[in-house]
Amino acid sequence: MDRFVRNFIIASIIYLGISSLLGIAMLHQTRLLSLKFVHSHLNMLGWVSMMIYGVGYHILPKFAGKMIKYPKMGEIQFWASNISLIGMLIFYAMNVATPSASYAMITTFFGVVQVFSIGLFFYNMLATLLPASPPPQR
Repeated sequence: MDRFVRNFIIASIIYLGISSLLGIAMLHQTRLLSLKFVHSHLNMLGWVSMMIYGVGYHILPKFAGKMIKYPKMGEIQFWASNISLIGMLIFYAMNVATPSASYAMITTFFGVVQVFSIGLFFYNMLATLLPASPPPQR
C-alpha cells in the first residue's frame, strides 16, 4: 500500500473521531451549533472523502489490473486536501467568532484548494482506469 493511501485512511479515522467529539459538544453546548459547517465538513470532506480517496487509490487500480498512473499526484492531493480542509475550517470558525471579510476570503481560498484536490483525484483515477488511446492505424 502506498504511503499516501495509508495516510488518507488514517486521516479519515482521525477526522471521524474529531467530528464525533464536536457533535457531542454541540449537543451539550447549543451555542456551538454555529459550528455545524465545521462538523459537517469534518464528516464529509474529512471522514468520508478521505476514506474514499484512500480505498479508491488502493482498490480501483487493482480491479483494473493497473498501477496508479501518478502516485506523486496522489501524494500532492493528500497534502492539498488535508491542509485546505483544516485551513477552511479554522478560518470559518474564526469568522463565526469574529466576522471579518479577510477570514471569509481565506476560507473561500481554502475551499478552492479543496476543489483543486478533488480535481487531482478525478484526473488521477481517470488516467489510471481509462484505457490508453490505441495507436493510430496506418
